[in-house]
Parts: sequence; structure tokens; C-alpha cells
Amino acid sequence: MKNIRKSIVVCGMAALMLAGQGCKDVLDENIISGVGNDYLNTAKGFEDGVKAAYSSLRFYYATQQGLTMSEFGTDIYATGADGGYKGFHFYDGQLNPTVDYLATTWDELYKGINTCNAVIERAANVTGLADNIKKLRVAEAKFLRGHYYYILHQQYGGVDLRLTETMVPTKDTKRASDAEMYAAIIKDLSEAVTDLEAKAQSSDYGRATKPHAQALLAKVYLAKAYSSEKAADDFTKAADLLKEVSTKYGYKLLDDFSAVFDENNQNHSEVVFAVQYTSDALTNGTGNSLHLYFGMQYDVQPGMKRDTYWGRPFKRLRPTEYLLNTVFADRVNDSRYKKTFRDTWLSNNPGTYNAASFDDSKTKVTFASGDTAIFIPGYEMTKEVRATKKYQVLVPSKYSEALFPTLQKFFDSKRPDMTYEPGSRDYYVVRLADVYLMLAEALLQSGDKAGAAEAINMVRYRAGWPGKKDKMLIDAKDLTMETIIEERARELAGEQTRWLDLKRWGLLVDRVKKYNPQASAIQAYHALRPIPQTQIDRSAKTTDGKSVFPQNPGY
Repeated sequence: MKNIRKSIVVCGMAALMLAGQGCKDVLDENIISGVGNDYLNTAKGFEDGVKAAYSSLRFYYATQQGLTMSEFGTDIYATGADGGYKGFHFYDGQLNPTVDYLATTWDELYKGINTCNAVIERAANVTGLADNIKKLRVAEAKFLRGHYYYILHQQYGGVDLRLTETMVPTKDTKRASDAEMYAAIIKDLSEAVTDLEAKAQSSDYGRATKPHAQALLAKVYLAKAYSSEKAADDFTKAADLLKEVSTKYGYKLLDDFSAVFDENNQNHSEVVFAVQYTSDALTNGTGNSLHLYFGMQYDVQPGMKRDTYWGRPFKRLRPTEYLLNTVFADRVNDSRYKKTFRDTWLSNNPGTYNAASFDDSKTKVTFASGDTAIFIPGYEMTKEVRATKKYQVLVPSKYSEALFPTLQKFFDSKRPDMTYEPGSRDYYVVRLADVYLMLAEALLQSGDKAGAAEAINMVRYRAGWPGKKDKMLIDAKDLTMETIIEERARELAGEQTRWLDLKRWGLLVDRVKKYNPQASAIQAYHALRPIPQTQIDRSAKTTDGKSVFPQNPGY
């Protein structure tokens, strides 16, 4: 989507112009764009409006805000040493309606929704553009609107369901029911499936195509299937969509799991839908910042200093014991522990150091440039064995909020300097392995264990070490939901899926309590986020002074 990326700076003005629902205070809303309202009715303005509608994806995916709301406080990730927003880890009083991430996520997604509404409503009156192009662009807008409402609904519950353009500030708001939310989202995505291009990727790479909408619609059906609004055929509908995505468009799993996140090969056959970033500072916005948050504190250790390759270790979250010792227990047959976590740091600050840091087996270490300075074996070593190594060995008993195996999926060595934060890597919202795992879930819940085993084994076979792949295969009779729950953690760790997965399954509270001791305060009401106080305050009041937009229970 190179052209779309270059247009976002210009088109962002159109999105802001149309963002009446997303302002901090509707009473004080100002038009902050110099673009006239009629611009969207022109062919160029309409095209720019569609491009602008994609920009809200960049706020949620591959950002600290989105990561906080999708990976913090789960069974596989706990808090690291640094950073704020700890309430999302601890589920304590710090998670409350005044937290700015709740409001900015809400407002940014509504900005995208209102831009989509404008595109959908105004398409018929746009002149100078072929009808087939207008139909395609409307389908893109419906895909995006359904996408944004899906995120809002899963995070907050019923929200203000606006399906027409908001032209002026308003306090007339209400919360839609779950049934209304699912109906609107499914309608948008179903219509997008009908009208989008039936191919793996658009020639204008990054635009939505039919399989992108099918994969998201399947995810919506899976969520609905576990909810109070479930229908008997939700799992079957999801399975049918996912079968088509996995077989009809030419997507293929890469042979090597580590190649999926090779920063030199991003547009590969496993990518279903990606959010685009770029090295052009003028069009990259805040960029993909996930390279910042998973790193451990390597930079104060003997032989090491912070640099662009090894990254800026912001230590926002660290893997739980459950992730390391249960999910990744098999390291003999399964290659994903080794390929998911960085375990070796090579010295970039050579010299002799008279004291080690965490490794008490040695009192002095000496490194030449490029020598191993830190090694994480993933299992305990005796002090005597560690003493034979010329480098520091970080064993599990020494793990802490600052020192831990480091997820390496998102590192970005192409940043221009060490302090530069906006990364340029694309972010994979959906990849084929996720499709296979959702398919396995849908088939298992539909009663087709053989089909479910075939789907999950596509992912597991690829993950096996050479000569061990057949040992990765699961027999249908042994397949359970717990198998799928663990497999999604193994394959998708850190990829902004886990919180929504746990919520979908109705297992958020039970699994977080069981596997994340830091989050013992979690309660049932935490399956919904607090409604932002800004939204409640800017809504109309009843005769007794209460907001017509009620807060979620518990907050």
C-alpha cells in the first residue's frame, strides 16, 4: 500500500475533519483541517477519504496503546520493570475510566468509523469515478468499520453504534446491545466479502481484499459463538470462511517459523492482512513501536551497551512461567522456543569487568567485540557449570522483571539510530498460521475432530525441527480445546491476540488467576474495559444529572 501510505499525511486531514465523534469534548470541537467539507464529494477527495479510513489501524496495531490492551495482564505475559499503565497488568485501581489509553483508543477508532461512514454515505454522489471503483471503495470502508467496531465491542462491550456520518457535535449517545453490535459488524463484513476483490492481496498492497474480510468475519463468528448471542451455526460459519481463506487464494506457510518475522522479507506468502509502515518519516506517523517493549535490560550488563541492533529495552512486559515452562516445554521437537526468544547477546562494549551482574559464578569477565556476553539456556545450570563459561549465564532462578527471555519477533535494526522509536516494519494483523488455528478451533467446536487435527497439524508440522516434524503431529483423539489454547500461545505469543482470545473463550479470569500471580486481583467484570470518562461526561444527562451513557459494571 505504498500509495496509501504516502497519502495518509494528506488524507489524515480529511479523517480529522470527519471526526466529530472522536473529539475530547464535543462542545469544544473545532474543525482542525483546512480541507473543505465538499472535498470528499470529488473523485480525488473520495479516494483520499478511503485511504484516510485505514489510518486508525495504525493506532491500535503495533503501538504501545494497542499492545497494552491486547497482551498485558494475560496468562502468558506479566509486567516488566518499567513503564506505566500497570493497571492493565494488575487489574487494580489503576485501571479506571480516567486512563488516557482508554479514551485515545476509543476516540481514534471512532475517528476511523466516522470517516468510513462518510465514504459509505457519500459514494453515490461522487462524480468522475467509475461505479465499480466506488463499489470497491465502499466495501473497503465496510471492512474497516466492521474491524473498528469489532475491537470496540470486544474491549468495551456495547458502544455507541453510529452507522451514518456525524456532521456536527452531539451529546445524543446510547449504548447498543450485544445483539445490535454483532448484527451490525456481521452485516458490514458480509457485504465487504461480497464486493471486495477475490484475491490474496490488492495490486495496491495493503488494501483490504475478500479473504481479509472473510478472516475477520470468522473471528467475529468465533467470538459470538461463545457469547450470550450465540447461534447454533456460528462455529460452522466460521469454519467455512476459514477453509476458503486457507485454500483458495494461494497463501502458504513459510517453511521456517523464524522466516515469518524476517525484517528483510515482509510481504511473503503467509501474510493475510498487514498494517503498513514505512521508513519515510513523513508518512510513518508514530511507526511500528513493538521493537521497544519486549526487551530485557541487557544494556547495563558487562560487555554490552545499548545500540540499534540489540534494541531499546523498555521492559514493558515479560513472559510468565506458564509461557516458558508449559507452553514451550517441548524444545526437543518444537523449534519455536529457540526461534521466538532471543537467548544470546554478543559483546558490543569489549573490555574486562571486575564484577558480573546476575551470574554469581564468576567475579571477572573479559570480552572481545563479538564474543558472547549473555546466554539464556532456558534451564538451570549449577554454579560450577556456569563458572566454566566465559560469559554470563542467565538461568530461570535469576529471572526478574528486568531480566528474562526476550521475544524477538519485532526487533527493527533498520532504524536510523539507537534513539529512533518509529519502526518501519509492517504489522501482521492476520497470518495463515492464525487462520489454521482458528479453523482448528471452529472445527473442534463443530464436532469435526479429524478436520481440526488436520488444521492444527499444518502449523505444528512447520514448527518441528528437521527430522522431528512427524513427532509434532497430534492424533485427532487427543485434541482438546486446551491443545488449541496452548498452541495459539506458542504460535502467536506477543502478536496482540491473547487478551481477546481469553475473553472470547470466557477464560480470562480463570487462566490469569492460575498463571499470572501479579494479576490476582482480576474479577469477572474485567472482561470489559472501563468506558472512558470523557465519553460519559460528553454525553447527555438525565433529569437527575446522570449520564445517558452508563459505565460498565465494577468501575
